[in-house]
Amino acid sequence: MNQQLIITILGAEQIGVLSTLAETVSGVGCNILDSRHAIYGQDFSLTMIIEGSPRAITQAECLLPQTCQKHNLLSLMKRTSSHNKQNLEHLADVVIRGKSTPGLIDQVSHFFAGYKISVSAFRFKFVDTDNDQSHQEQMMKCKMVISIPHDLVVEEIEQAFQTLLKPLNLKGEFKQNH
Repeated sequence: MNQQLIITILGAEQIGVLSTLAETVSGVGCNILDSRHAIYGQDFSLTMIIEGSPRAITQAECLLPQTCQKHNLLSLMKRTSSHNKQNLEHLADVVIRGKSTPGLIDQVSHFFAGYKISVSAFRFKFVDTDNDQSHQEQMMKCKMVISIPHDLVVEEIEQAFQTLLKPLNLKGEFKQNH
């Protein structure tokens, strides 16, 4: 029976490093089921889930840290199981604006989790204003990219989301990405 391994790699962006990592994974007989890659300034982050026989996964666990060390990268691995592909049927951008509210991200995360909606990207920043405001009164903008399961009605989710935000005096918008 095949096993799965989640791998996170961090380090300086280097030409060809993704190819080298993919060759290491495929060289031991594993498949890359899914991955996410992001660049942050001069550095990058790569998270992937691979699958293979128990022997292939063990080889990957041994060889990937060596490959990472050669390229001055950090790596972290954890065995897992039952990976399901992310549903990309209903992608949406969500933007929330308003006065910074303690616990907002926790409330929004729980809201989405209740509908089995996954958050694949997230940004939060304080918006500059002319006033000298305290930290608790600062205006903020939060952006998320979410993946909504195919069996949910997007308009109903958006309506429930607006109901969540209204008592917090926040404005929210959904923009579907088909």
